[in-house]
Amino acid sequence: MNNLQDFKGRTAVVTGGARGIGLAITRALVDRGARVHVFDVAPGEPGDEGLYQFHQVNIADSASVSDAVANLPDDVSLLVNNAGITRDRSMVKMSDDEWSSVISVNLTGAFNVVRALAPSMRNSGYGRIVNITSINGIRGKFGQANYSASKAGLIGLTKTLARELGPKRITVNAVAPGMVMTEMAKALPAEILEKARQECVLPDLALPEDIANVVLFLLSDAARMVTGEVIRVDAGQCI
Repeated sequence: MNNLQDFKGRTAVVTGGARGIGLAITRALVDRGARVHVFDVAPGEPGDEGLYQFHQVNIADSASVSDAVANLPDDVSLLVNNAGITRDRSMVKMSDDEWSSVISVNLTGAFNVVRALAPSMRNSGYGRIVNITSINGIRGKFGQANYSASKAGLIGLTKTLARELGPKRITVNAVAPGMVMTEMAKALPAEILEKARQECVLPDLALPEDIANVVLFLLSDAARMVTGEVIRVDAGQCI
């Protein structure tokens, strides 16, 4: 194992870390020695309970985030903003709640968590933040006005935070997955998965572990000079 990806002694927060891509990131961090606190709305599947400390948090609610952060140790230096939801519908048919709920979780939620954790990172002069955006925040997607807008906003937030927090040696980057073969994706109609494959230049769709590998690089000191970047992990889907 590369010593630059040895996270022994580091404490991490992963939002949405109890399932899917977030769980792959959580497992990868634990495997490399990190202590991981997961912020999620519900516990994950049985069998992973001992890997991490679970906190039931609604990241869209700043008070819920503040309460959770108050119960964390003061040495959190790694943050992955992974939590996100979809409420897909064409723009002309989209309800107010479908719009606002996605923006609140995907964008405001990330802001709430960074705002709560950044002061301790600033005080220690060290931090690594990775925001999980999407290729649909770069290219747009029919039926995802809310989701694409939230993920595009997360890219803007990433670059702004990189500027604001950089002087304190805190890096802020984003990872933009394409279609990823999570359990949720595997349940999609076959024609949707086939369309995604046809968009890719590589023959396979990404696995959650492929996203986790890039996230761990950005969290590590191997990427200490990388900040404000958006790295696509999409098998060439967005070329």
